[in-house]
Amino acid sequence: MEKFLENILAAEKKIHTADHLVYVTFPLIKDKRLLLKITQEIKNAATNCISSILQHEYLYKRINLYKDPKLNFKIFIKKCVPKYQITKEEVNLILELFDFMEKHKKSPFEFIKDDKIVILSNGLEPKTLTFEKTKEFLIIVKSILRKTHETFKKNF
Repeated sequence: MEKFLENILAAEKKIHTADHLVYVTFPLIKDKRLLLKITQEIKNAATNCISSILQHEYLYKRINLYKDPKLNFKIFIKKCVPKYQITKEEVNLILELFDFMEKHKKSPFEFIKDDKIVILSNGLEPKTLTFEKTKEFLIIVKSILRKTHETFKKNF
């Protein structure tokens, strides 16, 4: 199976998992730490979507890919975003999602306050995650997946 199809299937599975966690599991359990797991699944789905798009475009020789993921992401923004009709708002939210998860990974300290997860960086700069923000990330990634499907269908 083509690599781009494997990635799109992985993205669908991760989105399905995150969707179930957001709309079924979280309302029952109400454990705020679950938001980090959900957000990680959403980030993985976004990464799979972006990889699928890049591999699809590379397969049809529309772009070149490199070993540097940051360079590949710049190519995604410059060449793929317009073609797949991904909006600036969607790109900004994906960047925010990636930034949050990167800060979470490097964070020496995190805690729950009210209905938020607060992550502190080494400089004690707070970054917060709410249930509403998690749902917003999920909706954006679902939208990008749908647009990816639509564009792939046009090409076949």
